[in-house]
Amino acid sequence: MLQTRRNFIAATGAAVLAPLIGGKARALGSKTIRTFSDGHLTLPRSLVLPDIPDAAADAFLTEHGQPTDRFEPECNLTLLENGERTVLFDAGAGPNFVPSAGRLAETLSNAGLDPASITDVVFTHAHPDHLWGILDDFDEITFPDARLHMARAEWDFWRADDVLAKVGEARQGFAVGAQNRMVLMEDRVELFDPGAEVIPDVEAVDTAGHTPGHVSFAIHSGSDYLMVIGDALTNHVVSFLKPDWPSGSDQDAERGVATRLSLLDRLVSDKAAITGFHLPNGGQGRVERDGKVFRFVQDG
Repeated sequence: MLQTRRNFIAATGAAVLAPLIGGKARALGSKTIRTFSDGHLTLPRSLVLPDIPDAAADAFLTEHGQPTDRFEPECNLTLLENGERTVLFDAGAGPNFVPSAGRLAETLSNAGLDPASITDVVFTHAHPDHLWGILDDFDEITFPDARLHMARAEWDFWRADDVLAKVGEARQGFAVGAQNRMVLMEDRVELFDPGAEVIPDVEAVDTAGHTPGHVSFAIHSGSDYLMVIGDALTNHVVSFLKPDWPSGSDQDAERGVATRLSLLDRLVSDKAAITGFHLPNGGQGRVERDGKVFRFVQDG
């Protein structure tokens, strides 16, 4: 993703950084789930919606009060505390992706959390804003005592010898960055398949499409659960009102559409809460059906 990464840097380098959001919390039985900000991204509209005619995209985004030239998604990491474990979902962007992201260490520090207190880091997928923060400035694991967990399909995809050809030219920087970090993670990572209980009460859910091994996580408490959705739903307007629009950020756009539609149906049917990595104001809320479309309803 060398060219796209340069676009990100050009778009974000001079921007005023948004205030950090941290510590948004909700209870799920005896568990506490919080989201912490890693900053934000700035993505050109042409990257996110390359297959949607300009007139249709402009009209839709304008109708819903969104910029027509760019998206500026938050980056929210979810923390689960259950009394025995402190589990971080994804590791953020770290210091080497874009200037507007990679701020998790500051946010955790502001909340009084030591990286050494994290017992587990569970990855939804291996894109830079989710993976690259696993290493600090000294190329050491940021969370020194944490067990690392990643879906087997995701790990195998990025570690494969032919990954550069599979991802295409625009994402080759993503692949090189993933491989460099995975070499240092290898002795500590535990691989799993969708359907597995990754840690007690945390079930891996297949939401592939954004990447070949993308997973979400259902955090269970009795008959209730909250879904950590990663990048299965990435925009609080487009992903819910136009889930059938293909996304340029998905490795497999067709499967991404199918995943969104299936996931939205499930979340409405189950009345499940969600945390979304790129959804606004900390990303916590739920999904409601509105006729033939869906809406993201924020907590609080």
